[in-house]
Amino acid sequence: MITNRQLILPYAAPYLAYVGIASIPEHILPMEASYPIRLIAVPLLLFWGWRWYCPILGPRPFWGSVTTGLIAGLAGLVVWIALLAPFTSPEETEPWSVTAFLFRLLSAGLVVPIFEELMMRGFVFRLALQWDQLRKKGTEAPLHAALDEHSINEIKPGGWSWAAVTISTLAFTSGHATQEWPAAIAYGLLMAFLWIWRKDLIACITAHAITNITLAWFVYATGSWQYW
Repeated sequence: MITNRQLILPYAAPYLAYVGIASIPEHILPMEASYPIRLIAVPLLLFWGWRWYCPILGPRPFWGSVTTGLIAGLAGLVVWIALLAPFTSPEETEPWSVTAFLFRLLSAGLVVPIFEELMMRGFVFRLALQWDQLRKKGTEAPLHAALDEHSINEIKPGGWSWAAVTISTLAFTSGHATQEWPAAIAYGLLMAFLWIWRKDLIACITAHAITNITLAWFVYATGSWQYW
């Protein structure tokens, strides 16, 4: 059995690569170059790690999860804008170039939803659930036991606990800018609900992609760059 500790690298590598490239200052790596690099590096890492990932499909019908994800993604767009609006100002941002916008659209719509949902709802959520289950059983050093004696693949589709919802939501939120935290908390809870309800990750990935894509076009069409 491959343990959770051994699974950390395959799940975390695409996430860390994306964040690492994004953290390079723009005067060193312009956006027009940063996003193409991410669009190459991250899918390669996903391809490498795919053999170790949990299934993204579950027991529910595929198209039902995709449809649910579509609706949830549009709802997520409304929630994101509504909760972010009080903490942003149009004067704080400048329009992106068309090239940078298109590369970011591709990245946000096709790459980010996959690696982020695999990391947050696929790994962190399930690891937190196993830790919580072991803790409730009175297992000594439950985190070490979860890492070294268990695999997240043991978790049944839709399995959850409040600790798993909370920890995965906080982990998801920590990857966003401070002004985005209220919106990220709400969105993390929405994604956790989708996993619990649909019992698969395809609903979460679809919703995440729809939100990112529609947010991008909303920003571009209205000039509301502060939401991006």
